[in-house]
Amino acid sequence: MPVEFLGIAATNEGSEVTPRSGASFDKDYTLRLARAHEDNGWDRILFAYGSGSPDPAPAAAYIAAKTESIQILLAHRPNVSYPTFAAKTFATLDRISDGRLAVHFITGGNDHEQQREGDFLTKDERYARTREYIQIVKKIWTTHEPFDHEGAHYRFNDFVSDTFPVQQPRPRVSFGGSSAAAYEAGGAEADIYCLWGEPLAETAQQIESVKAAAKAAGRTDLPKIQAAFRPIIAPTEELAWEKAHRTLDRIRARKAAGPPLSRRHPLKNPENTGSQRLLAVAAKGDLHDRALWTPTAAATGGAGNSNALVGTPETVAQALLDYYDLGVDILSARGYDLLDDAIDFGRYVIPIVREEVAKRDAERSAARA
Repeated sequence: MPVEFLGIAATNEGSEVTPRSGASFDKDYTLRLARAHEDNGWDRILFAYGSGSPDPAPAAAYIAAKTESIQILLAHRPNVSYPTFAAKTFATLDRISDGRLAVHFITGGNDHEQQREGDFLTKDERYARTREYIQIVKKIWTTHEPFDHEGAHYRFNDFVSDTFPVQQPRPRVSFGGSSAAAYEAGGAEADIYCLWGEPLAETAQQIESVKAAAKAAGRTDLPKIQAAFRPIIAPTEELAWEKAHRTLDRIRARKAAGPPLSRRHPLKNPENTGSQRLLAVAAKGDLHDRALWTPTAAATGGAGNSNALVGTPETVAQALLDYYDLGVDILSARGYDLLDDAIDFGRYVIPIVREEVAKRDAERSAARA
């Protein structure tokens, strides 16, 4: 099955190694970065969500109107709008993009970040709310008759939308998390289940947990699996490792200078299971499997996608293929120098992975025949 590549649709050049130079929404930079992905072999870009960050929905609409083929993954937190409103927003974006939208639902693993926007539910309550929210959105996308809903978190009467997605029966739903509550909700509702990059053994365990949750929910169509990494590539292994250590030094310098690297993820004692897992892996050692390097995760407190893959394009491609062979269908990658790394990864890593995946698929087809 063809592999997919997900990049980032950042709205400014700021990252863990670079403070932004201007406004949080730099329209020109956002478009340059999106086109760099579109022109270099990527399938999709993620418009992320933060409590004080630019609203990803209009940013995604802006990019959709100015690109031709790059697909859009829109991050959305259920606490910020009612599902009837959100379903129409998503359907409208799918219309603007001519059917290029998928939606990534974020439950939220940090109480403080959620409370910034008035969300005071517990973590398990948030997962239950997200599951109900996704169910409602799916029904709105696919139902042409008015319906009522009365659930634990939402209640409405006689709703029907007049705005439907281009994609039929509906756009794909993406979901992530590493706790038992996350597996239960995402296993039941997600078309794509998202994991942060961990060693192969730990990733295999998570994949099995997602599959088990999906089967327990009565599903036969198991979610596709996505894994996320921070590639650090260079023409030789020596240069790649020099670049990796420079990157780590830049992260530490950026953290020391302030402001915080990310308001979404604390640098110490993270509440969410995913970040706790990244820090636990980092505590076991710096290098795992073929090329997975954990000091970047340790330096940021396990803040989101933060484990790196280090090496030449060939080494990083082979490391990604190890995950593909494990059952990962979608490879998410985001460099530390966002624009340049998107171009380099697209030019030098993606073609290798696609070629090798095509060979594997051909061999499997021949074996079945």
